[in-house]
Amino acid sequence: MKNNNTINFRFMFLLSVAFTLVIGCEREFSDDVEFAEFPPNGDVFIDTFSAGLDYFPFVDAGADPEAFSVETEEVYAGDAAMRFDVPAFGNGFVGATFNTTARRDLSGFDALTFYAKASKAASINSIGYGISGETNNKFQVTANNLNVSTRWEKYIIPIPDATRLISETGLFWLAEGASFEGDEGGYILWLDEIKFEKLGTVAQPKPAIFEGEDTTEQAFIGSSLTIGGLTQTFDLGNGTNQTVSIAPSYFNFESSDIGVATVNELGQVIVLGEGTANIIAILAGVRAEGSLEITSNGVLQAAPAPTEPQGNVKSIFSDAYVNDTESNFSPGFGGSTTETAITTTNDGEVVTYANNNFTGIIFDNTVDASGLTFMHIDVYVQQDGTEIGLQIRDVGVNQTIDTDVNTGFPIGDDKDLRVDLTGLTVGQWTSFDIPLDGDLATQKNNLGALILVGGPNFILDNIYFYTE
Repeated sequence: MKNNNTINFRFMFLLSVAFTLVIGCEREFSDDVEFAEFPPNGDVFIDTFSAGLDYFPFVDAGADPEAFSVETEEVYAGDAAMRFDVPAFGNGFVGATFNTTARRDLSGFDALTFYAKASKAASINSIGYGISGETNNKFQVTANNLNVSTRWEKYIIPIPDATRLISETGLFWLAEGASFEGDEGGYILWLDEIKFEKLGTVAQPKPAIFEGEDTTEQAFIGSSLTIGGLTQTFDLGNGTNQTVSIAPSYFNFESSDIGVATVNELGQVIVLGEGTANIIAILAGVRAEGSLEITSNGVLQAAPAPTEPQGNVKSIFSDAYVNDTESNFSPGFGGSTTETAITTTNDGEVVTYANNNFTGIIFDNTVDASGLTFMHIDVYVQQDGTEIGLQIRDVGVNQTIDTDVNTGFPIGDDKDLRVDLTGLTVGQWTSFDIPLDGDLATQKNNLGALILVGGPNFILDNIYFYTE
C-alpha cells in the first residue's frame, strides 16, 4: 500500500515551521533606560504552573487546544505532571508555548531541564524555550527530533548565552505531531519537573552559522539574505553532545566591509555597495564555525519586459500584469532549507531564493489555463553550474496537492509537468517559454502550484501562463 502525503491546498501545516506567538508588543528602548531586576526563578512546572505561567496553544497553526492537561496518576516526582495527547496523522498536532507574566532573570542558569516519557517510543519534533511575543522570539532555542522512551529520563536543553536572558517570559514550548501517514502519532507524552538549572557540566560550546560551512554568495545592491544554519553544540558532561537551533540574537555578527554589506542582530544581511565582504559571527566570545563571503556586482539589471497583451495572460508574479491569484512563496515544506524573499529593485519586485533544496509557489486560488499554451519564467543566477528543476502542478478538482511520499509523483486527480531550467548564464536573465504539454495538455484547468528544486541560489521574475 502506498503512503500518501496529502497537503491541503489552502492551508499547509508543517511541524518544521517555527511558530510565532503574539502576546504583546515589541518595544524599543533607549540606551539610557535602566532595566528592573527580575527574580532568578527557574521553575516552570513543578507539580503546578509556576508564578504567572499560562498555556498558549498554537491554535492558528492547527494545534488541538484540548490536547494538554495536568496528569496526577503518571508522574515522575511529586503530585502532578504535564500530559500531551499527541493525535494520529490528520488530526492536528500538539503545540503550545508556556509563558509567564512574571518576568524572570535566567542569567544564572545554563540549561532547561525536564523529565519525559511516552506511551511508546517517539521523537518530539520541536521543543525548547524563548517563544515570546514581547521580544519577537529574540532568544528562541529549539531541540529538534528529541527521542523519548517509555521510561522516565532526564533531558537537557542548554542555554547558548545566559547573560542575554535577564527579562524572560517565554519559558517553555513544544510542537509534536504526525507529519505524514505512518509517522508516530496517537500516543501520550508526559513531562515533569521542568525548570532552568545551573548544572555546571555544560561545557565546550561550538557555535555555528550556515551549519559550520564557509559559503559564498553573489548579490546585488539592495538585495538581502538571512544567515541560516544557526546552531550551538555543548558537551553535557554525560557523554552526550547536544545541538540546538538558536535565534540569531544570541550572536554578534561582523562584516569586514560595511560599505558592501551590513548585518543586524536578526542575521539579516543587507547589500549596500559593490565589492566583497566577509561575514562572521561570535557567540559568548567564541568564534562560530562557518562564514559568508558576499560579492556585490552592483545594481541588478531588469528582466526582459514582457510583450504579451494582458488579455492573453494569467500572471502569477510580474510587475507587467495584474496577477491572476495571490501566492504563497514561502510554504515551509518540511525539510526545506530554502530562504525566500520578495525584493524590491529599481525596476520592480523580484523573488530571490537562497539555500534552496526544494520549495514551492502555492497559488491561493487555482488557475484555469485550459485555453493557454505556455508558461513563461525569467531566471537570473550568480553562480556557475546552477540548475533548477521546475514542476507545474495541476491539483485537480479536489483543490489538494496529492503526492506519493515514496516517489514524489502526483497521485489521485493530480497531474504535473516537469522541466529542467538549464543553460543559465551567470549575471544575465534567461527567459523560458515552456509548452503546457504532456499530462498538462489534457488537464490544466486547476493549476495550483509550482515546485522548485535545485539551485541553490537564483532569482525569478515574470512568472505567467499565456497563449500566443
